[in-house]
Amino acid sequence: MRVLGVNSIFHDPAAAVVVDGRVVAAAEEERFSRRKHGKRPVPFSAWELPELAAAWCLAEAGLEPGDLDAVAYSFDPALCGDDLGESDPWDWLRVEYAQRAPQFLATALPGLDPGIVRFVPHHVAHAASAGLAMPHRDDAAVLVLDGRGESASHLAGAYRDGHLSQLYAQRLPHSLGLLYEDLTRHLGFQHSSDEYKVMALASYGEPKHLPLLRDLVRANGDGGFTVEPIAWDSLAKRRTADGEMTGEHADLAASVQERLEEVLLDLARWTYEAAGGPRVLAMAGGTALNCVANARLAAEGPFDHVWVQPAAGDAGTALGAALHVARDGGARPEPMPGVALGRGWSDREIEADLERAALPFTRPESIAAEAARVLAANGIVAWFQGRGEYGPRALGHRSLLAHPGDQDTTRRMNDVKGREQFRPIAPMVRAERAAEVFEGVLPSPYMLFVHKVRPQWRDRIPAVVHVDGTARVQTVDPDSEPLVAEMLAEFDRLTGLPVVVNTSLNTAGRPIVDTPREAMELFGSAPVDLLAIGPYAVHRAEVFR
Repeated sequence: MRVLGVNSIFHDPAAAVVVDGRVVAAAEEERFSRRKHGKRPVPFSAWELPELAAAWCLAEAGLEPGDLDAVAYSFDPALCGDDLGESDPWDWLRVEYAQRAPQFLATALPGLDPGIVRFVPHHVAHAASAGLAMPHRDDAAVLVLDGRGESASHLAGAYRDGHLSQLYAQRLPHSLGLLYEDLTRHLGFQHSSDEYKVMALASYGEPKHLPLLRDLVRANGDGGFTVEPIAWDSLAKRRTADGEMTGEHADLAASVQERLEEVLLDLARWTYEAAGGPRVLAMAGGTALNCVANARLAAEGPFDHVWVQPAAGDAGTALGAALHVARDGGARPEPMPGVALGRGWSDREIEADLERAALPFTRPESIAAEAARVLAANGIVAWFQGRGEYGPRALGHRSLLAHPGDQDTTRRMNDVKGREQFRPIAPMVRAERAAEVFEGVLPSPYMLFVHKVRPQWRDRIPAVVHVDGTARVQTVDPDSEPLVAEMLAEFDRLTGLPVVVNTSLNTAGRPIVDTPREAMELFGSAPVDLLAIGPYAVHRAEVFR
């Protein structure tokens, strides 16, 4: 069964192709259009489809639109109730666009039969992206939390033999995701985009407003929760995008972060009991990208394993919708093979682009060893290898790498990327060395949990240690990521450090680099010492001497 999954209704439009239960390709529209998050998160943009991503996914699978058995659209307008417009007066427009999605898709993908489009409830698509894609094949509880779907903001359920049983869904306007979005706006950031900045800022504050928030934001004991209106201005002055960041802003962020974690723990415990005590919890939805909350849930919650969909935001619903429809069609979904599901280029194609750009380049015996040598000399490396990642994290395919042992690395990397200095940078480490350096959920291949840095390592790798003594770790398995593992091993041999700084290959406000040309443009505009692109090395000293 050949299924195209599509997300476009809220933000982060994306597409995925699943063939006979196997994930063949998945990509976000932003990597093609170069618009961060693909489009603005407003009802007026609901018609904008991931046309470029969908066309590429089909081509990667060797399919034409007419070859598809189904198109899975991750929103069901029939579920929007009579209270339409209470949370957003323009909701009717969003629903109107969703109802017409089959015709829009047929126009965007000539040859597509609009009659094969299936509407998948938004939170069911989120749930499937976790419960059907996870590597664990046992029964699992599933917890979805985000801003909103059709008329709810949460789903608690259980997967048994690949089938979802819904246990509870919290109706709007109560929403933990929208609570965090409101805080993000109040602190001068872009909602549905910059929530991770609020999470980072929270580490600098104290949860001084926790007693008030415990009254206003609470689990109900029946699987749902209540979020009362919050007078943000009475807690901290509203900040403009370019305004001063103060201690009261950090304290407010810390208070909301702490309360979010507490309520998540309450919801997870209820779900565990209602689902019959399964060992595994699968999570998705934008709130599942909160790696601080994930780590606490893994440490204090009732589950043996917590698995988070690496594309937990709305982009992941394209994959989840496709898997859900494939499962209903009789296919047995296979575990997600990793996040390297996007575009890739052959060595010949990369070499042609380098020659076209007239850049001096070499082909060293080992690009991994060449990168390690530059990193050991405290250089910055732009690392462009293999297929692009699906989801918001750069995980060793489209990365900026640096030396973790220099305290000044954090400032340098934030300057290169043009972002706020309170933002942390993350470490990658070979999986077999991770427990020596970090405490927490291991392995952690998708950078979705925070870990405590062991005391004896904090002074050795200061660049990746956040103000609270934690780090957001990516573990690297040599079997699945042999080139990255080789680079880490060589860096360890040269420096005695098994850790390398890894952040996304982009600059602030722009999507992660996805093509060789984009990689060269970033290399030319930022103080990067080496572009390691495929097997080729481009040294800044050679280009600009």
